[in-house]
Amino acid sequence: MKEPKVTDFSALVGIDWADKKHDICEVEVGTKNYQYSIISSKPESIHNWATSLLKRYPNAQIAVACELTKGPLVYALSQHKHITLFPINPSSVSKYRETFSHSGAKDDPTDALIQAEILEFHMGKLRMIEPESAEIRILAQHVANRRKLVQERVKLSNKITAILKNYYPQALEWFKEKDTLIFCNFITKWPSLADAKKAQKRTLLSFFNQHNSRYPEVNEKRISEIKAAVALTDDRGVIEPNMLMVELLMPQMILMIEAIERLDK
Repeated sequence: MKEPKVTDFSALVGIDWADKKHDICEVEVGTKNYQYSIISSKPESIHNWATSLLKRYPNAQIAVACELTKGPLVYALSQHKHITLFPINPSSVSKYRETFSHSGAKDDPTDALIQAEILEFHMGKLRMIEPESAEIRILAQHVANRRKLVQERVKLSNKITAILKNYYPQALEWFKEKDTLIFCNFITKWPSLADAKKAQKRTLLSFFNQHNSRYPEVNEKRISEIKAAVALTDDRGVIEPNMLMVELLMPQMILMIEAIERLDK
């Protein structure tokens, strides 16, 4: 695609976004008539503002700069074909502000103006947001969401492991992976060593087989270790509060595992 030029647009707009409202600086190309406004971050407000641009600059393209590459504001503005989005690195805005301001202090209207000026004087160095196909963007978002869930699963697994070490450390030795359904379901069914030791051999074998753990040597070793295990402590003051925390956290871990499997599919 050809390099964008200021003359390709009828107006240049800088938006300094925030959670509740967006400060806007608009200038018609070829003039120095800067107009400032503030709109709500609500979808209706963004849509009405974008539509008003089309009324003021019919059949024209508007260049809009903001310090975002994605998010609600970008998603909303991307729906309007008369708007071309230019993301600007926040550090660039900060350095620009420091260069031309005595204090360098952040001021919303000023940052909106800065972005409009960067569009005017440095547009050739900026990249426009050119959305890929919906399928590619869906896949990219799924991958990003999966990565976040995996990070949360690791944190939750570490938390559960730390709690089990306080009263039921043997369970951590019986299962190699802690972020699996077999581990979660075992702890859910037998949340303490005392519970596990009460289980009959055939019940344990049935459980392992149901979870596709069909290695006789591994299962026999687990069962023998369960029966021979000695409790770390018999203190109810230690066991009961830790056991309750594990019981509360395990459903979260199971949901996390199932969610990641769903994203994998």
